Amino acid sequence: MKLFLLTFMNGLTLAALYFLVASGFTLVFGLMRNVNLAHGSLYLLGAYLGYSVIQWTGSWYLGVAAGFLGMALVGLALQLLVFRHMEGQDMRQTMVTIGISIVLADIMLWIWSGNTYQFEAPEILSGVAHVPLVRVYPAYRLVVLAVAIVIGVGLSLFLNKTPIGMMIRAGVDDRAMLSATGVNVHLIFAVTFAIGAGLAGFAGVVGGTALSIAPGEDIRYLLASLVVTIVGGMGSITGAAIGALLIGLAEQFGLAYSPTYGVVYTFVIMVVVLAFRPQGIMGRRA
Repeated sequence: MKLFLLTFMNGLTLAALYFLVASGFTLVFGLMRNVNLAHGSLYLLGAYLGYSVIQWTGSWYLGVAAGFLGMALVGLALQLLVFRHMEGQDMRQTMVTIGISIVLADIMLWIWSGNTYQFEAPEILSGVAHVPLVRVYPAYRLVVLAVAIVIGVGLSLFLNKTPIGMMIRAGVDDRAMLSATGVNVHLIFAVTFAIGAGLAGFAGVVGGTALSIAPGEDIRYLLASLVVTIVGGMGSITGAAIGALLIGLAEQFGLAYSPTYGVVYTFVIMVVVLAFRPQGIMGRRA
């Protein structure tokens, strides 16, 4: 029973990390329909940037801010210089962003080498928490879970209750009509892309503190974001949360009870969802 509960907690907190990464991907790919396969590279680059800022300043909070703001600026540049000129051209976007991810991977390897880096969380966020039945559990992992919940609720309210969020959804459904009303659609989409990329950088620092960062993590979290978005449904924040929860729990329970086939369960979930609900659990029918 203790192993079961511990595995469940690990799956829950891993799902929170996957959601932080996938929420940005959901905004860019699921909502705006921009195929950004460099999203995992933004996660890792944000993590490396945050690590460097923490080393220079000694402040973990400045590292988190640098990860978010740095990747938000990179995302803004990608939208203005790349995606703005390839709207609706999925294949071109795919090939270009694959190339960008390869270039970024080589640059990161050149600057930060192939070492594995571990962040130190602030003392107030570290230590252990007393959880019923499990007894003790890393407090920082619970912080990650709480942050994911806050960001998920905030994004959902932002997209559904604010004027800018409504403009974003209207622009996705009918860009020409929204532009005819006098709204600067390109500016709205640039801000959205910046937020999505910034969330990837934010998740990089948060995830690097919970686990670690090393070359190859960009591919891992890109695949996780893809699977979470496909399972949950394109453009749905609630769907991304459900997809992250399913994938995180499946991965951890697989590793705990059948390590040989642990990775398979993730793709089994994706195949089953696509077979019975191709638009995803919370996705809209085309």
